[in-house]
Amino acid sequence: MNTSSPSIPVAPARRPSERPAQHLSPRADRRSWFGLLLVLGPALLISMDGSILYLVMPTLTNALAPTAGQALWILDSYGFAVGALLITFGNLGDRYGRRKLIMLGAIVFGIGSAGAAFSPTPEWLIGFRVLMGIGGATLLPSGLGVLSELFLDLRQRSTAIGIYAATFAAGFAIGPVIGGVLLSFFDWGSVFLINVPVVVLVVVFAPIVLRRGARAGSGRVDLASIALSAAGLLAVVYAVKSLATEGPTWVGGGVGIAGAAILMLFLRRQARIPLPLVDLSLFKSRLFAIAIATGLLTLFAWSASAYLGGMYLQSVLGLPVLTAALLALPGAVVLTVTCILTPRLTERIGARAALVLCHFTMAAGLALLLATITAHGIGWFVAATVVASFGFGISFALVADTAVSALSPDRAGSAGAIA
Repeated sequence: MNTSSPSIPVAPARRPSERPAQHLSPRADRRSWFGLLLVLGPALLISMDGSILYLVMPTLTNALAPTAGQALWILDSYGFAVGALLITFGNLGDRYGRRKLIMLGAIVFGIGSAGAAFSPTPEWLIGFRVLMGIGGATLLPSGLGVLSELFLDLRQRSTAIGIYAATFAAGFAIGPVIGGVLLSFFDWGSVFLINVPVVVLVVVFAPIVLRRGARAGSGRVDLASIALSAAGLLAVVYAVKSLATEGPTWVGGGVGIAGAAILMLFLRRQARIPLPLVDLSLFKSRLFAIAIATGLLTLFAWSASAYLGGMYLQSVLGLPVLTAALLALPGAVVLTVTCILTPRLTERIGARAALVLCHFTMAAGLALLLATITAHGIGWFVAATVVASFGFGISFALVADTAVSALSPDRAGSAGAIA
């Protein structure tokens, strides 16, 4: 998400707070809202599957007896596949039709989920987790991008994007809770099987409620850009995970440097080719650049605080895993509601003021964690997550709306991949 090609219509970036005095675009009908409901299902499942194994791993380890390295890959292979392929599939959806890609991604995700549920060995489970990640990378950007086709009215589109962002964020937060509940009644494979009914509904109803939509054109897909994007992202993510789990190593450092070099080659290529995977000209907009940087920083803060907070509650305070997960729910509720209400907030105070507010509230919330001690601190933890989640919610919704609004509807999948 190059201005070198006049054949790609690029809409000027607008502030999400800027709304026309009158709604000149047609209002969404019932079919559009059903379409939103349909794409929310995969968004929820994809984010849940990023965290649902946090509580399941002890049971899964007893069942399959993976090595330490295999256990790490069971957790991480899914995220690797999603992160490495988002940009690729976002552009393919724009090029060949997002409805078609959503249906294909749902089928792949469903096959991967069913296979993971009945995997007899760690190797099979890792392979099916990769397949699930490929399906997730197919569904996410097209699911967000299709909202620009369903909702032509700008205000309704912002609301729909806020709901989508809220659903995705909530899924990651409730994943461990859902996993803990399922393990109370069923085998570990149930955490994957719950995906299958939703996938069936998507495949059946997508042709009915989703429109074909505009396409960015039939130009040749740049395979070199796809390879550079996937390889560079995969190498960088691997290096970060290696640093987190093993500390500084020559292998991890070398892979990280190689990944950064590959991504630099990828960006240089995007500036030269007529149909880039990432439109670098978008970053000339100060609001767009700040919004994307805010989204990146928010994910760093959110992921780190969630992980370390869970470790604090379990390892320091000695709380059961499910209890620790339940204590995160108040923050998840605030985050979800804030995502939905952010479009109204930006209408009142503007996108720039909303970005400033989200940074201050995130900082204030995380600062409350300084009051926690080894003897007690549950109240401070809950207060910190509630305050910080207000900022997290503003960031997720505003970043998604800013990204999707920066490009014409036929390239919304590319924007969604960056968001």
